[in-house]
Amino acid sequence: MATDTGPAVPLSRHLLRVRDLIDRAYASPLDVPALARSAHVSEAHFSRSFRAAFGQTPHQYLLSRRMERAKALLRRAELSVTDVCVAVGFSSLGSFSTQFRRFVGVSPTRYRECGEHEGLSRVPGCLVKRFTRPVAPEGSAEGTRPVGTARPGPR
Repeated sequence: MATDTGPAVPLSRHLLRVRDLIDRAYASPLDVPALARSAHVSEAHFSRSFRAAFGQTPHQYLLSRRMERAKALLRRAELSVTDVCVAVGFSSLGSFSTQFRRFVGVSPTRYRECGEHEGLSRVPGCLVKRFTRPVAPEGSAEGTRPVGTARPGPR
């Protein structure tokens, strides 16, 4: 459908732009109403469409990006846990620690202390991101499957 200003942009393009915005500005205060406005649709339609397209709600996607970045910052050990908390967009250390434990399975301090991630500096960054991407446990309120995996089909 064309308008006076040119051809209409498909919703899928708007959703990709919103996902890119979340990837870029994960540390900023992002909320669903603002994201929906940037996609030019209602909040409910945006949330449903985002989940259908990416397998996660916008909030789940934002949290997983924040946790992914937090893990990378904790591996480098240059910042305190509190500084990491603020750097990834949390205003409360308690909320950050709770979400980190939910996604990763251990506290931020314990994650930093365990040496399991020492060899990751020799692995290409794209693989580190793929295999260290945090995903909330199944059955939790934030339960998701990894982005890009197929939904189970009908049996």
